[in-house]
Formats: sequence, C-alpha cells, structure tokens
Amino acid sequence: MVGMEFGCKILMLLSIFVVGKADVYIVRVEGEPVVSYEGGVDGFEATYVESDEKIDVTSEKVTSYSRHLEKKHDMLLGMLFDHGTYKKLYSYRHLINGFAVHISPEQAEILGRAPGVKSVERDWKVRKLTTHTPQFLGLPTGVWPTGGGFDKAGEGIVIGFVDSGIYSHHPSFATYNEEPYGPLPKYRGKCEVDPDTKRSFCNGKIIGAQHFAEAAIAAGVFNPQIDFASPLDGDGHGSHTAAIAAGNNGIPVRMHRYEFGKASGMAPRARVAVYKALYRLFGGFVADVVAAIDQAVHDGVDILNLSMSPNSPPATTKTTFLNPFDATLLSAVKAGVFVAQAAGNGGPFPKTLLSYSPWIASVAAAIDDRRYKNHLTLGNGKILPGMGLSPATHANQTFTMVAANDVLLDSSVMKFSPSDCQRPEVLNKNLVEGNILLCGYSFNFVVGTASIKKVSETAKSLGAIGFVLAVENVSPGAKFDPVPVGVPGIVITEVSRSMELIDYYKISTARDWTGRVKSFKATGSIGDGLTPVLHKSAPQVALFSARGPNIKDYSFQDADLLKPDILAPGSLIWAAWSINGTDEANYIGEGFAMISGTSMAAPHIAGIAALIKQKHPHWSPAAIKSALMTTSTTLDRAGRPLQAQQYSGSETVTLVPATPFDYGSGHVNPKAALDPGLIFDAGYEDYLGFLCTIPGINAQEIKNYTNSQCNYTLGHPSNLNTPSITISHLVGTQTVTRTVTNVAAEETYVITARMAPAIAIETNPPAMTLRASDSKKFSVTLTVRSVTGSYSFGEVLMKGSRGHRVRIPVVAMGYDR
Repeated sequence: MVGMEFGCKILMLLSIFVVGKADVYIVRVEGEPVVSYEGGVDGFEATYVESDEKIDVTSEKVTSYSRHLEKKHDMLLGMLFDHGTYKKLYSYRHLINGFAVHISPEQAEILGRAPGVKSVERDWKVRKLTTHTPQFLGLPTGVWPTGGGFDKAGEGIVIGFVDSGIYSHHPSFATYNEEPYGPLPKYRGKCEVDPDTKRSFCNGKIIGAQHFAEAAIAAGVFNPQIDFASPLDGDGHGSHTAAIAAGNNGIPVRMHRYEFGKASGMAPRARVAVYKALYRLFGGFVADVVAAIDQAVHDGVDILNLSMSPNSPPATTKTTFLNPFDATLLSAVKAGVFVAQAAGNGGPFPKTLLSYSPWIASVAAAIDDRRYKNHLTLGNGKILPGMGLSPATHANQTFTMVAANDVLLDSSVMKFSPSDCQRPEVLNKNLVEGNILLCGYSFNFVVGTASIKKVSETAKSLGAIGFVLAVENVSPGAKFDPVPVGVPGIVITEVSRSMELIDYYKISTARDWTGRVKSFKATGSIGDGLTPVLHKSAPQVALFSARGPNIKDYSFQDADLLKPDILAPGSLIWAAWSINGTDEANYIGEGFAMISGTSMAAPHIAGIAALIKQKHPHWSPAAIKSALMTTSTTLDRAGRPLQAQQYSGSETVTLVPATPFDYGSGHVNPKAALDPGLIFDAGYEDYLGFLCTIPGINAQEIKNYTNSQCNYTLGHPSNLNTPSITISHLVGTQTVTRTVTNVAAEETYVITARMAPAIAIETNPPAMTLRASDSKKFSVTLTVRSVTGSYSFGEVLMKGSRGHRVRIPVVAMGYDR
C-alpha cells in the first residue's frame, strides 16, 4: 500500500455490504467458554486451569465440553430458523462462547431476543493494517549469545501470526540449511495442503498453517483466484511480519544484482504458526479474525502477533476495551498468550491510537539509525538532495536530461499522464536512449496507480541511463520511502529543490515558437544511493506512528491508561516478501521488500517477547510486557532525549521532543529486558477489576463479554498494576499503588521520582529490599500545583544495589475540580 497506510494494514470496522439482506453476525451466548469453565454443567468436568498452565485441548473433558457448546449453538439456530435460511460459519468455544452466522437483519432481531443470547453484533470489515534491526537492537552480541547463539534463539517457542498468510518457499522460512526441527508436542495446530501442488505449507520451521475465510465467502467478496483458498500469501504483508519476528538468520537480501545485507528475525529459531484471515483486495472480517485467534490459542501458540487494529467500533460498543475483538484477546492473555499489536498509523496527530486495552502490548514505530540518501548533480554545478536506492551513473560523466512530456510519440497521449513515466510505449525511445529521463511525481503515486518500480522499468526498456522523479507539490498522504531500483534513479522530494531542477531544465532547453524542443542542453548525474548512512540521532518516533492519549470510549474521552506501551523499529524494514504479493506496487514479483508501518514494529516486539519467554517459560504475558517496558530507553544513541517526527505549519517534517504519548515507556532494549530485576505482574482478575472500575460501564455488559461478575474494583483505573501511571483528570491529590515482584536475587532498590513543575510527586517508601521472588507495594502521590490545561510528564525510577534499573513513566493533567 502507499500513502497514508504506510505498508501497515488496519482493521476498518465497517459494516459488510452484500447482495440482498443477509449479513454476517457475531453472536455471544450464555455459558462459559473452555478457557474459563469451572464446572457446574451436569456431565462435564471443569476445563479452567491457572493462568501459568496450558489447557490440554486434547483431553476428553475439553473435547467433550467443546462438543457440548457447539451442539448448543446448532440447537439454538435449529429451533429458531428453518434449515437453509441461515449458515453458521464458526462456533467459538475456546476463548468466547458464541458463533458467527450469515442471516438476515430480521433473523438477527429474532436471535437477539432469544433466551440465552447475550449479544448479536453485525460483523465489521477489516483491512490489513529486516537486515539491520537485529544489530541496531544489540541481538547478535548482547542477547542471542545468552541463549546459546542465533541458532538457538527462540528454540521451542511458537509465534502465531494472524495476517495475510505466508510464502512458505522463502529462504527466511526454509529448513535446508538449518538444524532439523523436531516435533513440538505442546503445539497442536494443523497444516493445510496447497490445493494445486498438494504440498504441505509446513516444514518444521513453519509448524502450522491454516486459513479463515467463511465470513468473506458469505459476504460474497472472496475470489479464490486472487485471494487463494489456502495459507498462501497473496499480499506480502504476512510473510514480511513473520520474517521480522522469526525469520532465519543470515539470509542475503538481493535485488537488482545488489546485496543490501543479510536478513534475520528477532528470534530466528522460533516456530511460525500461520492463521490467514486477511486478504489483498477486501482485507477481511472480524468474524474470521476472531476464529483465527481462537484457533491459535487452542493450538498452543506462545506469542500472538497482530499487525492490525480496529479504527471504529461496532455500533453497540460503549468502551474501547469491550468488543468481540478485545474480549477475545483478553481470553487469549488469560490462557497465557502474549499479544503484540500494532498501535496504528494515524500519526503524528493526537488520539490516533487503534490499540487500547491494558492486556495487549501496543507497539509504536521508530526510525532506526539507517538512512538512505542520494543526490543529483546538475550541469550548472548545483547539487540537489533526494532519495534513490540505486547505483550511480558512470563516474565523471554527465548525461543529457529529457522530460517525459518533451519526448512523446504523439501529443494525443497526454490523457495517459505521460509525465508519470508509467507507459514506455507512449515515449520516443530514440530521444530517451542514452539520456536521463525526467518524470513528475503525481497523485497517482500516492493512490498506488503509479510506482517508482514502473518508472525504472520504463527507463530501462527505453535505454535511458537513469531517471529523475521531481515532486512539484506534496499531495495529502504522500510519503517518500527509498525504493530499490536496478538503474540509476532519484526522487527529488523537496518541492523547492524540484523547482530548481525544473528552472534549470527550462533555461537549458531550446524550443521553437510552437513549444517543441529544438535541443536538449540540460545535463546531470545521479549519485550512489545504495550505501546507508548511520545516524546517532536514532531512534526517533516515526511520523506515521499513532499517538496518544489513549481513549476509553468513542466520544474520545481520555483513559487512565498509557498507550502506546513501547517503541520498536518500524520504518524502512527489510524482510521477506511473497512473489505473489501485490500489496506494494514497488515490490511486485520480488522476494524482499523494505516497508514501513507499526505493522513492522509489532513483530519486533513479538520476536523479542519470544526470547524472553524462552528464558523465562513460566512468566505471564504481563510479566513479559513489564520486562520490555521498564527496561526501555528514552534516550537516543547520542544520549539525548528521544525526538518525534512532526509536521510543521507548511506540511514539512520537523523534529520535536517526544513524550510518552509518542513512545509509551520508551524504545525497546532487548538485552536489559531479559533481566529486568523487578516486574509489575497482572492477571485476568486484575484486568476484570480495571474494567469494573471504569465509570459508565454497565456491570452486565462486562459480564456479557467476560462471563465474570464485578466482585471488586480497583478504586480508580490508574491503580491497575501496569508499569506506567496515567491520571487523565487529577484534582487535588491522588495516591496510586503498585506491586513489584523480584525476579532476580535479593536486592535493595532506592525509589525516586521527578515530574514537570505543574504536578508534585512523592513516592513511599523511599527504598525497599526484596528477596528473590518477593513482592512488595509502593505508592506514588501526585498533587496539582498549577492548572496548565495540558499534560505533565515524569517518571518513577527504582535503582537496585545490584545494578538493575526499573523506570516507569508518569502522566497526569491537573484540574481545579
């Protein structure tokens, strides 16, 4: 994708349109799902286990209770409707108790009034929202050696990807150069077979591969020729995210006869489990996504990566934290699965986050230290900066420049926007050959009907030495990423520099009285753009990365919960691509792609979480998330506070001081996260208490989604035991408590805090000693000193006597009342 989506796909919660009246509905019914059933139904034993244990889904008690739930779903539909007037698509039994069904709105009304039915919600539509980052994050020297080297990093851990599938033949997922992968009894997923080749999509590295499209088929939008009725990735996005998290180590990234480096996933030995529920042309549907998540947890994944996010609620949702999607993820976390989710690509504007809930790790995107730049040298000596991942023109030589509009075969082809250089057949090869072709960057590049790859192919087919794309005005949604091309090429991204080029070309080009060119005299040369420049100003928060504050409802009221949680590389990430992939016009037919988005940031965290899970197999999802957050950094490589890309008044990009609304706790530090010293743990009951504490949420609504009563509250939502503190409406003085658990040897921690002047902050006690496995509470008191109308930022810092350093961000806005 191009433009505003930045390569990341997002869940667009839109209603389905189908011919006739039928729609897909997600129905929730009374009764506990497998993950929380504690007994009480005659003839069926309890299936619930403690959160650090895995449910044995192959046991007789689980399979019989699952069959019981599905039978009840079928009976309910059979009693209400005639056979043939409805189609049940899925039975949800593991994480939620309910089903997806294709029925008319009138039938949905009848179903909603039936005894035992808790909710009926119309399904909504979804759209899908590296070579250098392992080194940038310190994995080869600081992390992989602690687990036995890269060839053991992630061993025994299964990462599930709910995405657009996988290109299983890619070297990033191959096993021919790897130590054989043995059986993994804890994982029970299945492998679909390619309907054409009859070959399994699994190979040991890829341990499970399934696709989910029942809702898409019912909606009449699924085309098996394009979307593939199998786990095959027809998009590219799914292969890319899987390779970032768990791709093999040391895979050469080659394009156009040039090697850009060697690619590796964060956890190169981890297993990949594929749950395809997103598709190229229409995206997907929540009913399919929920079925995929339910299956992934049932199968036994350890980590779940979701490079997708909701961007508008179903009509019945009152809060951002309660809907079928987030409720399913809450059950996944209850089952012990760590969930990493892309924060969204709506930045740099406030309140654009699309990942809200405290049980999810919401990941923002950073620019790392690698930048690709190039330059165009004009015949008048001026050097124009630009972007072009390309080889240089011949050294010490300049070449004539010819504009596409001046080399048309026929003026009638103007209707084809010839300046885009997308159609070589309308240009005169005799005039282009041996010269530099000058093209215009139009809105077509933003919407995806034109591509830089096609410009390079046009130049090559006409025998041009190279090409220049001049940006004459910046269209809304325009984003300029370097694109690898096989001929010398450059995009002049600054409008003022493009005008300098155009002025020089006009002055140097002689024309007759009709405007036809008599002689081309403008010359230039293109520099080498293949070698990256490393910057100490990294990391920075990427322009597109969604920003806080977090919201608690869809009237955009601020939540007492910090989001995003953490920052990870998400800009210009090299990783595997599907040769069938059509998601990025510049990478069609290629084996690798370099794209940007919080979609790319989330699998960095998923892979690093796999390394933590490998070292600490019994840690809860909250413990893993805490380790990632409390050890993160708010400084760049030069030791300066992190900065964030932001628009200035003229739509140009500038840098501003970053805040926790940009980066959460900070940029991930994998080595420190393996040994955090203290963790802020939380479980299902804590999250339930958080929901029950939010003003305005009906206890019955919570029960409908969680099958649990509101037996206690936290007093205030900010008392949830997260490794951050947020009070969106602070009046006078408020005290919050946190509990830390020591996951290292005995250590004494000194606790200090600092805050912006408008808010006073105190901690108690000032120090504490914790033995191994001890848990202790401390309190943080915030007091309004002055009302400024804006948020104040600060932090609590816990320095351990053995060298551990635990930091949590503090965010508050003071009010008079």
